[in-house]
Amino acid sequence: MVIKEGDEGAELFIVEKGELKCTKVLTEGAEPTHLKDYVPGEAFGELALLYNCPRAATIVAKTDSELFSLDRRTFNHIVRDSAQQKRDKYEDFLKTVELLKSLDTYERSKIADALDEKWFK
Repeated sequence: MVIKEGDEGAELFIVEKGELKCTKVLTEGAEPTHLKDYVPGEAFGELALLYNCPRAATIVAKTDSELFSLDRRTFNHIVRDSAQQKRDKYEDFLKTVELLKSLDTYERSKIADALDEKWFK
């Protein structure tokens, strides 16, 4: 058992090798419901880190497995750093828009926070 539903979460896991089964008790007293299987390249455990809440499901290895783990502090640092890089990118872009050149830094940062990136062919 890698994580147990209801336990405190302190790390995120990334599957390197093996297969793991994810289950959740949907109705008190009922048998756990199978939600999905995790395979190499997938990750789990981020909800407990993002929202500082108990584990939402139980994850058990079905086969011999190898996992990498990322602690809460490192995870939060990566998330914050990524968000700051995205904001900086958007602010740099907004500085080049003629219509917005009269805005101050604070106003530009508010617009950058509200931007939603979309890609089209």
